[in-house]
Amino acid sequence: MCGILAIIGKGKDEKLVQQLSKRMSHRGPDESDIHITESGHFLAHERLSIVDLHTGIQPIQGTSTAWMIHNGEIYNHQKLRNTILRNHTFRTTSDSEVIVHLYEEFGYDFCNLLDGMFAFVVIDGDDYIAARDPLGIKPLYYGIDERGRKYFSSEMKAIADQCTTFSTFPPGHIYTEKTGFVKYYQPEWEDASKAVEEVDYKAIRKKLTKAVKKRLMADVPFGVLLSGGLDSSLTSSIACRLLEGTGQKIHSFSIGLDADSPDTKAARKVAEFIGTEHHEIHFTIEQGIEILEKLIWHLETYDVTSIRASTPMYFLSKAITEQGIKMVLSGEGADEVFGGYLYFRNAPSPEEFQQETIDRVQKLFTADLLRADKSTMAHGLEARVPFLDKKFLELAIKIKPEEKQPKTYDGIEKYILRKAFDTPKKPYLPDEVLWRQKEQFSDGVGYNWIDTLIEYCTSQVTDEDFDKAAKLFPYNTPTTKEAFFYRRIFQNFYPQVSAAETVRKWIPKWQENQDPSGRANSAHVKADVLIASEIEKV
Repeated sequence: MCGILAIIGKGKDEKLVQQLSKRMSHRGPDESDIHITESGHFLAHERLSIVDLHTGIQPIQGTSTAWMIHNGEIYNHQKLRNTILRNHTFRTTSDSEVIVHLYEEFGYDFCNLLDGMFAFVVIDGDDYIAARDPLGIKPLYYGIDERGRKYFSSEMKAIADQCTTFSTFPPGHIYTEKTGFVKYYQPEWEDASKAVEEVDYKAIRKKLTKAVKKRLMADVPFGVLLSGGLDSSLTSSIACRLLEGTGQKIHSFSIGLDADSPDTKAARKVAEFIGTEHHEIHFTIEQGIEILEKLIWHLETYDVTSIRASTPMYFLSKAITEQGIKMVLSGEGADEVFGGYLYFRNAPSPEEFQQETIDRVQKLFTADLLRADKSTMAHGLEARVPFLDKKFLELAIKIKPEEKQPKTYDGIEKYILRKAFDTPKKPYLPDEVLWRQKEQFSDGVGYNWIDTLIEYCTSQVTDEDFDKAAKLFPYNTPTTKEAFFYRRIFQNFYPQVSAAETVRKWIPKWQENQDPSGRANSAHVKADVLIASEIEKV
């Protein structure tokens, strides 16, 4: 929804702070503002207006001396206004304003009352609190400069050259001067031994439907990302059902190298089935290669799979915003929650399967969530992710791992999610999509994309340069020429050691080939071949 920048400490030039904030203007193209508190601290905001288009400009002042900036959406803001905050006077109808009043009401201890995605800073005199949502759906970085001033920003490009050290703000934490970092989000599902629940297909369907419903909150046109895979197809189908009878037409968007790419064909079938107004976007491999430098500047990562998958998402987001749409539903998280990646088939035991799902969910902010946010927000588009709803996670992750393992169902990954939405009387999806094998986004746009990208990157790195990889990049040393190529671009934009240390590489477990592409797994079946035999077994 926005880009935020806070500087705690005196002495910064206001014009410089404005310039730093403007480095993130792509995140908030609608409005921009800055506030200097009486104590000399700075709050800056680049706004993408989605809820409360007219009065929701930030920073927002509380009832007295507290001010706040927020990036994200608070889905239960109206309930909070009507209940525990009913005695507070609100200046706006923005969902964001509840944050400053919750601070006034409860001090530091209120983040668990928020249902949404968020990164925010509240300043009250010399007191302050910064926080990030439970899973890190919205990005946040923090740093410190040579004079001890504290910095918080949505993207590190706003603070990297100002701070002596900086890092990724951990999800599910608050930070205050008095307490340091405190983990406020401590769900039961983080303990693998608590995964003892039996499968309740009706509950899965009900919880996911509620998660989608709350994410339709918007005062602007919205759409759905429809890759043609199970996850985005389900959220799109649910959204269409929720809007039945309203007269509101949902716009769906897919992307591929051409009309015959695996995802494009599947998405076309889904769109026709659920009745969306569908848009197909195509990009060429040459266009993808051409924007790599700009893309890495936006993404702030050199992780191979993030860059591969973000390229089509970058083009798709641009096309969506050109249609006047500011918000989309997206399917991130389902593969982590249900063990949907093909390498999960090789898990040595149910216990290790379960622990890997937990680890993947906890690390989403370093990979898929980073990609989903920054490749969309590069064009001022907000992505919302129903599969990462707190209540849905509490249900889904605690299901017995044996019930989620593909080997329980003749190798079908995410079986219980598929089965929960297998409703013959009123189908959510065509069978061939509901039971379609996992196809990672970077593969599904067209197999030639990854193959040609690897060839190109390899051709740009000499053997002599690659031999120096360990010396040039002692931290997270690239192990392939493709990875070296991305790292070199990243280093040009973000040469600080702190910058390199914010990146975590996505590597699949339990398979010999360490390439993150789904096709590197021996279980892969090309998505344009329907797995009819598996459907029959179900």
